[in-house]
Amino acid sequence: MTTDTLPTTRPHRLARSTSDKKIGGVAGGLGSYFSTDPVLFRIGFAVATLFSGAGAVAYLALLVLMPADDRDRTGVARPMTA
Repeated sequence: MTTDTLPTTRPHRLARSTSDKKIGGVAGGLGSYFSTDPVLFRIGFAVATLFSGAGAVAYLALLVLMPADDRDRTGVARPMTA
């Protein structure tokens, strides 16, 4: 007897947050992916921007490259489509 079951949870993927964002959701998405406080990423981007400007470049690159998550503004996941 085989039990072929569908996964009950969605795979964890890196995506910009649409619910926890200040500017573009990059820090919120990183915080969610790494299970840490997004404020740490926001501070890191700010410090890197002040010292070398690399923080702004990295933030803009992630803003363009990271897809938005598939949650609406209420934080409820949308159903998966086949």
